[in-house]
Amino acid sequence: MTDPVDLIAAELADSARPCVTSSFQAECVVLVHMLRAHVPDVPVLFLDTVHHFAETYAYRDAIAARWGLNLVNLRAADPQPGLWRESTSACCARHKVGPLFDALEPYDRWFTGLRREQSPSRAGLEQVESFRLPTATVLRKISPLAHWTTKQVWDYAKAHDIPLLPLYQQGYSSIGCEPCTTRPTDAENARSGRWGGTKLECGIHIQS
Repeated sequence: MTDPVDLIAAELADSARPCVTSSFQAECVVLVHMLRAHVPDVPVLFLDTVHHFAETYAYRDAIAARWGLNLVNLRAADPQPGLWRESTSACCARHKVGPLFDALEPYDRWFTGLRREQSPSRAGLEQVESFRLPTATVLRKISPLAHWTTKQVWDYAKAHDIPLLPLYQQGYSSIGCEPCTTRPTDAENARSGRWGGTKLECGIHIQS
């Protein structure tokens, strides 16, 4: 395990085109804060699925303005609001997986806020992994906070005066699209409130 700050510095030293994905949840915002200490204008890729909570959009805009983020909003070329009613897998593929994989093509480092503690599906997460896009483009996927606990994330945010998404105060522990997000149903699994418990991942972080 490498200290997140040290890992970020080492990876950025060898990167010509880094980016970070952010859903503007706690670990994402903490990671963006760490990255901006080295690359203030690092592209911050946000998946606008057209289904986010109003609070998420407002918080995204507030943090982007406060920090002067190089925010890149990604949206499907042909959004289909309500597709989740027919198939959450199809909805995630159209509004999340496809737009992100297309957008990642020009980058060589992809930083994520993923953590092992978030769910059983992420228990084996490594800080540095090779990731192959559908086009066969390969880039390095960096998850500096992989070994961090929720407490460490929140402690960092408090120490650096980083406000967090207000939805946490309402009992949410993992926040995605509004129709497919509830408060956790299992206290031991922060992502148990996603997709009605039918799945834990949207497809982005499932490497074939």
